[in-house]
Amino acid sequence: MSFLKAVAGRVWAVWGLLTFVVTFLLVFLPSMVCYLMPEPRSTAYFIHVSRIWMRVWFFLVACPVRVRGKKNFEKGRAYIVTCNHNSLIDIPLSSPFIPGPNKTIAKTSFAKVPLFGLYYRKGSVLVDRNSERSRRQSFDEMKKVLAMGMHMCIYPEGTRNRTDQPLKKFYDGAFKLATDTNTPIIPAVILNTRKAVPANKPFFFLPKRLEIHFLEPVPANGLSTAELREKVRGIMSEYFTAHQ
Repeated sequence: MSFLKAVAGRVWAVWGLLTFVVTFLLVFLPSMVCYLMPEPRSTAYFIHVSRIWMRVWFFLVACPVRVRGKKNFEKGRAYIVTCNHNSLIDIPLSSPFIPGPNKTIAKTSFAKVPLFGLYYRKGSVLVDRNSERSRRQSFDEMKKVLAMGMHMCIYPEGTRNRTDQPLKKFYDGAFKLATDTNTPIIPAVILNTRKAVPANKPFFFLPKRLEIHFLEPVPANGLSTAELREKVRGIMSEYFTAHQ
């Protein structure tokens, strides 16, 4: 059975990659219209197109999506959304389904990919983690995103969680951003992406029901960066353990 599962996972990965590329080529030109618009309408349009693309793609790869907790976003208010990170498909599940225009903190490497790089840049605040200057610039850019009324989506674990623990240690970035700007955090828990595209299995994909749950906002005022970090981590860890 494990052999058949391994074969099926790699066959489905081929299908997943093929459908991803084909559907991306179909939405690429419509998505690029966003560059002709001012912010934040530009990013709002981009996220709308991205959501349509991802709904189609997840349907084609037999991964139905359930989104819970959208009511926790107050209209007209910007939030920092912190997501757990288990799989390559966490970003396609998170950013397009966050209510309202938003950007994701992301590595510079994918921005160099032809065509996809243009798309990737629009939805991201890029950072080179090896450069102190780049980290400072990205922090300032995230402040500008929030000031324009858009959300910032951040993965405080930094990289994918390859451990058997619910969450890895959190970095301070998201929480310093929250305390510096007095922006509330919405913890978001992603479920089942680890089962669909495991981080420890290269080129492997199985159809699973994918879920993202947006929890109640956590105010930043009155808390230090470390206190806010541990509070949010505790909320996310408890919720993930109870619902995985």
